[in-house]
Amino acid sequence: MNKALEIIEAVWLLGIDVDKIDVLIHPESVVHSMVEFVDGSVIAQLGTPDMCVPIQYALTYPKRVKGIAERVKFEELGSLTFEAPNLEVFRSLELGIKVAREGGSAPVVFNGANEAAVEAFLAGQIKFTSIMAFVERCVDEHEVSLCVTLEELLEADAWARRKVGGLVSHKSIS
Repeated sequence: MNKALEIIEAVWLLGIDVDKIDVLIHPESVVHSMVEFVDGSVIAQLGTPDMCVPIQYALTYPKRVKGIAERVKFEELGSLTFEAPNLEVFRSLELGIKVAREGGSAPVVFNGANEAAVEAFLAGQIKFTSIMAFVERCVDEHEVSLCVTLEELLEADAWARRKVGGLVSHKSIS
């Protein structure tokens, strides 16, 4: 789900075409991002699998300050592996790409439904493995509006949260 939301962020915050974004599975979690340039060269941002540095940088931007994260020990790292995601396993990724392409209110419903389903899981109301079913149902049943105002986006978010709440209370998804 996190990668799906990052795709949506890249599309909407950075104006990157969804078809120019690739996701790779990287089990070591050392490479956090890569940018490929028109000449074929790639620049990567590497760090320990820890969110301390990104959070610190968000708080201290544009400065870089000494932090608490461990340094990458390349000599101990061994190798870096990458593989294409299995979209049957990572269903949220495929759905995130779909809503990023659709645009309008679709990404808002995707996010709102996910947040509501995660809250239901944390409250012990649904199984972890059911989260995606709630998100998929909301996205499937939502009528996407492409020309949206802030008020319409807030209503789409509220609709998704209410929809998940109703599905949870009626035990519509197991």
